[in-house]
Amino acid sequence: MTICADLQNPQKEYSVMPFWFWNDSLSHEEIIRQINDFEQHGVHGFVIHPRVGLPRSLAWMSEELLDFYEIAIKEARRREMKVLLYDEGMYPSGSSGGQVVQANPDFQCRCLAKVEHVDGNPYTPKPDENVITTFKDNNGIETSIIDRKVNSRIRGLHYIDEGPDEDAPLAADILNPKAVDCFINLVYRKFAERFNEYFSNTIIGIFTDEPNVLGRCQETNVFPSTRNLVRQINEVLGYDFIPHLPNLWSTDETEVKKYSDIYNSALNKLLQKNYYSKLSVFCNGAGIALTGHPASPEDIEALRSLDIPGQDLVWRYVVPDTPSALEGPQSTQAKCSASAMIHTGKRRNLNECCGAYGHELTWDEMVWLTNWCMIRGVNMIVPHAFYYSTRGYRKDERPPALGPNSKWWNKYKKYADMVARLSWINTDCSHICHVGILVKSSKLPWQSAKACFENQIDFNYIEERHLWEDAEITENGIHLAGMHYKVLIIEFDEDKKADTAIAKLELAGRVIRYKQKSDDKMIVEFVKNRIPVDVSITPSNADLRLRHVVKNSNDYYMLFNETDKEFEVSLRIPSSEFMCQFNLMEGNATSFNGTERVKFQPYEMKVFIRSS
Repeated sequence: MTICADLQNPQKEYSVMPFWFWNDSLSHEEIIRQINDFEQHGVHGFVIHPRVGLPRSLAWMSEELLDFYEIAIKEARRREMKVLLYDEGMYPSGSSGGQVVQANPDFQCRCLAKVEHVDGNPYTPKPDENVITTFKDNNGIETSIIDRKVNSRIRGLHYIDEGPDEDAPLAADILNPKAVDCFINLVYRKFAERFNEYFSNTIIGIFTDEPNVLGRCQETNVFPSTRNLVRQINEVLGYDFIPHLPNLWSTDETEVKKYSDIYNSALNKLLQKNYYSKLSVFCNGAGIALTGHPASPEDIEALRSLDIPGQDLVWRYVVPDTPSALEGPQSTQAKCSASAMIHTGKRRNLNECCGAYGHELTWDEMVWLTNWCMIRGVNMIVPHAFYYSTRGYRKDERPPALGPNSKWWNKYKKYADMVARLSWINTDCSHICHVGILVKSSKLPWQSAKACFENQIDFNYIEERHLWEDAEITENGIHLAGMHYKVLIIEFDEDKKADTAIAKLELAGRVIRYKQKSDDKMIVEFVKNRIPVDVSITPSNADLRLRHVVKNSNDYYMLFNETDKEFEVSLRIPSSEFMCQFNLMEGNATSFNGTERVKFQPYEMKVFIRSS
């Protein structure tokens, strides 16, 4: 079998795209030297990420800093590399390093807070405060809920003196469309004016990083707010939510969860409308992509406005050989971005990977985390991070350094080539998958997902809204964005707007409800009776993950041993005359007859290719 040349040597667009931390004094010569070093190690793109440690002479969005941007971007164009621009100094995004609030103090981040009345006297709001409602708390004390500015910050770009303390600029109210317009003018429009000639060719997009409606809040017992909150919240929900606001501070945990979920869901919709969609409109008009990731690993709704939807695998939230690989909200994030990509018709989805995993991160862990993402459908890896400098405190700022300052840099090209090949496989392909798991806009179930993963049943997450917005529902299942889902798994109580679609699917015997761990066997039997057999694995093995895609008339079967156990299984793939096993790091292939005993080493990813 002749292996596709694009798989052996993928185009540069499939390269890893590391955060490149600009965290010290910069020089023309050093920027060029580091870019050359990247290229020699298989890295053909990067995210320019100004980071704490920059000298104050290189202020955020200053001409002096942008001059260095131009040096890097010109060199990237000369080498046919790709660049993403990072939209903040540093994060979370939306404040332009404090410049939004400097431009207009009215744009400062806001909150809801409660204040008790003193001696029975009504609360007198201070300037720039608004009383939203008044109620009696559980102790019968008259209490007001007020909207006011909150002490919320973002991380800054500069150390105070020589560190480790950092600047902490004021966070902006990113639910306020006027504040977001200011942010766009200060950052996005300035990027466009300065670097327009590089847009859509060298500069492929702008990265927005975990915008948070409450920023990095320095206060407790407060909730996010914005100007004209009452009107906006009620407009989103379709009813008056104000009488329910006191429940946000209830002593009844059930009440708090119920109403905080409603409130946060409404705020997410406002964030979608007032922040993400505005940035998306600007980027699309400029001919580039909006990318990045939301603050929550489950926030699939936010991804609809991202041309390259993303998530971030950081803080050792997911590590090998622990329940975290399959359990909890963080375990859903890779499927979250991959599913959003498919169902919103995008080409790429990314993961900001390995951030703050500590100096103890190993080569094997880095490869494992990458394969963990890829087997779930990610097709762009953004390593966090390559450090421009490791001088002083910089070495320990969200370690490890994954690039030239890492202990494995001498063998990095093999990793980079592996990533590019897997990214190529997962891009512009047809995902062979017939199972959907129904999800809320910011709540993704993991229990039923775990049962599927452990039984080599691939799936995608389907937002409820698709059932009444753009999916075709028939007795044969759900037809959505070129996918045909023959089974729908439901783990949460669904939105009433989905009732008609779900009733039709239930009547056709295509819905199964997951309630508890004991349902795993039932789920697996139900699904396997309704979908075609793709790959036979004997004996069954809960450690093995499976993904199947078709690209350029070839079938690609990815199988990943997600654990540190070595095992052997009998593998049967419906074969053809041309079949092989492809070595991802070496770029070569060996024959495979379609039915063989196959040994998996710990953490090993194998790819089998069938040519039609």
